[in-house]
Amino acid sequence: MKIIVIGTRGIPNIQGGVETHCEELYPRLVAMGCDVTIVRRSCYVSADNKTTLYKGVKLKDIYAPKLKSLEAITHTFLAVFYAWREKADILHIHAIGNTLMAPVARALGLRVIMTHHGPDYDRQKWGRLAKLALKAGEYMGAKYANSIIVISEVIDKILRTKYNRTDAILIFNGVNIPVKSTGTEYIHSLGLEANKYLLTVGRFVEEKGFDILINVFSRLPISQDMKLAIAGDALHETEYTRRLVELAKSKGIVLPGFIKGEKLNEIYTHARLFVLPSFHEGLPICLLEAMSYGLEALVSDIPAHLAVRLPESDYYKTGDNQALAEGLMRKLSFEKHDVSYYLEPYNWDKIAKLTLSVYQKEYEKCQKLKKV
Repeated sequence: MKIIVIGTRGIPNIQGGVETHCEELYPRLVAMGCDVTIVRRSCYVSADNKTTLYKGVKLKDIYAPKLKSLEAITHTFLAVFYAWREKADILHIHAIGNTLMAPVARALGLRVIMTHHGPDYDRQKWGRLAKLALKAGEYMGAKYANSIIVISEVIDKILRTKYNRTDAILIFNGVNIPVKSTGTEYIHSLGLEANKYLLTVGRFVEEKGFDILINVFSRLPISQDMKLAIAGDALHETEYTRRLVELAKSKGIVLPGFIKGEKLNEIYTHARLFVLPSFHEGLPICLLEAMSYGLEALVSDIPAHLAVRLPESDYYKTGDNQALAEGLMRKLSFEKHDVSYYLEPYNWDKIAKLTLSVYQKEYEKCQKLKKV
């Protein structure tokens, strides 16, 4: 079964939730016998990750301009025709912006599976035209995808309510249970001390609320004894990202950049508290990662966070700066202790098996149609 995957910037070691999802999922599917090719956007392929194979997953680089408004649509259009030329049994499209090309793929005779990672038109970074395109992509995916995977119950409800698409398959994002780091050399190089910093992780985009977190944290008396680390970076430099970096530097916030592997392991292991003040998420892998480390969390009460079903005390009212400040002070008034979370639904091996079952059903349908 030949599967071609598009809609991701690529793997390995490329920042983003969809990218982490694909990096974890597809090597497992290859191990189960699938022939998987991930189509990467050329503008994210650097000397460090220039390769044609990753853990059995084939990698194909196709041109994409590094322009926020044109990158995804240009790349997806070219990638659909690549999948057609390669006679893919399954074309798996990730994220609604890319499923704008679903009707083209279907017209070419491709079997299309879509994973809806969240209503991206709610993201603050997009202008009016981009939001319309994303909504159109969601509509095209709902109308033309042969099968739809959703990563949360919230997204499933959107498809049911807006498009009467009642057959979506719920398959969560996943997380690995880590072996915690015993070292502190990396965090010390950042000027951090174990259990004396708050951590948040993500791309530098407005909907993450990192600027709000910086301003709230820097006004609290705890900022004299604690530090705030924001692990992540911007994919595209904008006026917002420039202002965010300047603000962070002026307030003494630690910016490690985009990190993976042992560096990320170490910074999660020794954090005192994980904070996520987002205004929009699909199902944030960084929150699942924090839970896998047994970290206490304080997150905004958006639907995607509520779906994880944390204790009530872990939520604060989205956009309420006073509630955020009070939550931080409350959380940090106690000694650090590990929290035990129920993570079985987010097991990557289980997720891979569920995804394979979707592929097999679509592949069998395709074979039956060929025989008719």
